Amino acid sequence: MLESSVDIKELNEKIQGESSFVDLITMEMNKVIVGQKQMVERLLIGLLSNGHILLEGVPGLAKTLAIKSLAKTIDAKFNRIQFTPDLLPADLIGTMIYSIKQEEFVVRKGPIFANFILADEINRAPAKVQSALLEAMQERQVTIGDQTHKLIEPFLVLATQNPIEQEGTYPLPEAQVDRFMLKVVISYPTKDDEKLIIRENLSEKFPEPNTILKPEDILRARNVVREVYMDEKIENYITDIVFATRFPAQYGLPNISHMINFGGSPRASINLALASKAFAFIKRRGYVIPEDVRAVCHDVLRHRIGLTYEAEAENITSEDIINQVLNTVEVP
Repeated sequence: MLESSVDIKELNEKIQGESSFVDLITMEMNKVIVGQKQMVERLLIGLLSNGHILLEGVPGLAKTLAIKSLAKTIDAKFNRIQFTPDLLPADLIGTMIYSIKQEEFVVRKGPIFANFILADEINRAPAKVQSALLEAMQERQVTIGDQTHKLIEPFLVLATQNPIEQEGTYPLPEAQVDRFMLKVVISYPTKDDEKLIIRENLSEKFPEPNTILKPEDILRARNVVREVYMDEKIENYITDIVFATRFPAQYGLPNISHMINFGGSPRASINLALASKAFAFIKRRGYVIPEDVRAVCHDVLRHRIGLTYEAEAENITSEDIINQVLNTVEVP
């Protein structure tokens, strides 16, 4: 027991040293992004956990600006892809073109070959394009012709979708949505934040973040994040939460059984554990506490719970289900 506590102490000191850059990144991001503290935090969790993020919010809430600013603080390559109904997979991953000079077909790489990809309005592109992007996200590689090309690390996809417009969109199937580690819902800024946004945009020079890290620093930090200590009690808590979305009646929630079509997949458990470790790292702690799990639970699970027609008829959302689960499952 004593040896274990010494290890935790050492690990805590190591994490505090390794996570010092988090405050620097947050400070640089705050120069540009006003008020969206949760979005910035979730971007860091995705980056440190090697996971992709689906952002949902109305236009004009600084989604593009956030990922551009993050890419600038890390000296990483950034590409923005506007998804449209006429987009082809080749427009995303690249294609083979004939070179007259070399008298052979050569690979022309597409915009997917970057550290940070902003897939703007992902639900506007047809299924073939969506699946090409999601394969790249899952496998971290793309195949062009007969050649397979590894994508550069770190590789983070931030996909946005507009929740208002439904015309001319292709909703993502559940299996594809499951590939996103987090689904973050962004709301409007407060009045004070909005006044500050107006001032910044009307000033002579718009603030720009400074480059403070290299991509290698992020890759090293990812390895440290996995070292964050997670007790077996926390592991049990995570599995209980996910299992309560699958078999609510077994966890004292028979009233929501008829509202859930399907619960969280094993990917939900993995991502909830990883996101909790990353959240503890951001808070500069070497161990995970139940509050870390609760803090990231909504973002990890909200797109992984399928609702029945009854739930939709009663205006019950996945948020309501998660709240009930968190209020019922015993906290260690």
